[in-house]
Amino acid sequence: MHIKAGSKPCLRVDGVLRTADLPAFDMDEVERFALAMMNDRQKNLFAEKNEVDFALTLPGIGRFRTNVFKQRGSVGLAIRRVISEQLSIAELDLPPVVEELVQEPRGLILVTGVAGSGKTTTLNTMIDHINKTQQRHIITIEDPIEVLHKDINSFVNQREIGVDTDSYADALKHVVRQDPDVIMIGEMRDMETAQASLTAAEIGNLVLSSLHTIDAAETINRIIDLFPPYQQKQVRIMLAATLKGIISLRLLPRVGGGRIPAVEVMVSTATIKEYIVNEDETSKINEAIEQGGYYGMQSFDQALLALIEADKIRSEDALAMSSHAHDFKLKAKQAGHFVA
Repeated sequence: MHIKAGSKPCLRVDGVLRTADLPAFDMDEVERFALAMMNDRQKNLFAEKNEVDFALTLPGIGRFRTNVFKQRGSVGLAIRRVISEQLSIAELDLPPVVEELVQEPRGLILVTGVAGSGKTTTLNTMIDHINKTQQRHIITIEDPIEVLHKDINSFVNQREIGVDTDSYADALKHVVRQDPDVIMIGEMRDMETAQASLTAAEIGNLVLSSLHTIDAAETINRIIDLFPPYQQKQVRIMLAATLKGIISLRLLPRVGGGRIPAVEVMVSTATIKEYIVNEDETSKINEAIEQGGYYGMQSFDQALLALIEADKIRSEDALAMSSHAHDFKLKAKQAGHFVA
């Protein structure tokens, strides 16, 4: 839900923004509404920074991620409902190889995609799967905490930036002394966080995190580019040694309503490791993904074709989301699907 003074609220449903059948709010109403949702710490932060991000639980209604900000001198809000019911990996329409990846005892697994593509839901589903099937100490570091995890078979500690720790970097400096088995980092934002994540994976933890990147190859390049040139060769070696897989998401309209993810999966095979270490061959990663079906890998275009064949998405929506539109159209036609 989007709220600002002078306009009717808007709702984004299944990716489409729609005007709500509600009256417009004035400036004072929006500000009162925003302040009523915040505690004293959040109010002080908003007064200082003119924006604040937090999670809010309404008993019997749900949990919401909320951003309050200033626009043209007045208050605006963006409120997103967090799915509180824990769906399984299969129920989220994620490939079976995702379940195999979270069984890894150590290493780095990354979930990527644009904003609103389902990264947080996917990460928390992976944590929930570990919690239900393994006895491990899980520590999450989030900004803010969105999904609350109760101890099932695992022991879970959730730390929120600004409440339980000052920053991702500060939390990661101390996390290895907290005896974790699994570390979930809400977002890999900078070089310091990336370095700490790689180190934590290198010393024997399973590390899960997210990045705002569009596919696996871009994810690898983005991580390497966080570091200065003189460190990049060493980072390539560390990344090749620790990376277990990359899960990249794009949400599409589902036939019959709702949305469904197209999922690119890269599994770190010997060939992928070689392409990561060798800068001149990193561009071959996309080709390796397309040829890696034996390991559970699939490219976005392969995932889109499978969804068309299962009558779960429309061909025109698939074309709009494809990585290489011309090549995708040819592949779709060869498979007997009409793509306009």
